[in-house]
Amino acid sequence: MSGDAGKTVAYAFMDAFNRGDISAIADTFNFPHIRLAEGKFAIIETREDFLQRGEGLKAALEAEGWHHTEMASLEVIHEGPDKVHLTLENTRHREDGSVYNHFKTLWIATLQDGHWGIQFRSSYLVS
Repeated sequence: MSGDAGKTVAYAFMDAFNRGDISAIADTFNFPHIRLAEGKFAIIETREDFLQRGEGLKAALEAEGWHHTEMASLEVIHEGPDKVHLTLENTRHREDGSVYNHFKTLWIATLQDGHWGIQFRSSYLVS
């Protein structure tokens, strides 16, 4: 089922994200990849563009004291043969395990040329 494929790619993203493996994160995306956060769209056209931006992502996370992210919940809310809508709740943790950010997120995973990848992410900070 496509919902299972969407969940699989979401778990693969979180694993790669927590390992800081920028190439593996890119493997979980389909391009162009679009992110909506803090009222701004970011469009990453190609895998190469993401790989170039990746080190900046790692630096920004380290600057905020990030140690790892946990997926508190993951649910398929819509699914079709080539697209899955997922709702997630993620928490960012410091090294001591304390939570310093909590996000609710909508992700869209798509099937392109036989590859399931996350193509859209929209997140907001839970206060």
